[in-house]
Amino acid sequence: MSAETNTAIREVLREHARLPVDVDTLSDDADLFTAGMTSHASVNLMLALEDAFDIEFPDRMLTRSVFESIGAITGAIDEIAVQNGQAA
Repeated sequence: MSAETNTAIREVLREHARLPVDVDTLSDDADLFTAGMTSHASVNLMLALEDAFDIEFPDRMLTRSVFESIGAITGAIDEIAVQNGQAA
């Protein structure tokens, strides 16, 4: 994961996940739901990530585990980028 991707994901989290904690205090593997993200906020997060990265999450990725942590989100975005022939 590039530092740029991590920064972009954290910015989207900051703006759309409605977390009661500072996103910068979370490790890449911290559980975002445990940190306070609701399922409703995760939908907003997904839509914002699609806009920010110009991607579309396939139906098979619309699971809680994909949006559970910054690391999981990064893995999904990298996978979509590879499938789309983009650099991860």
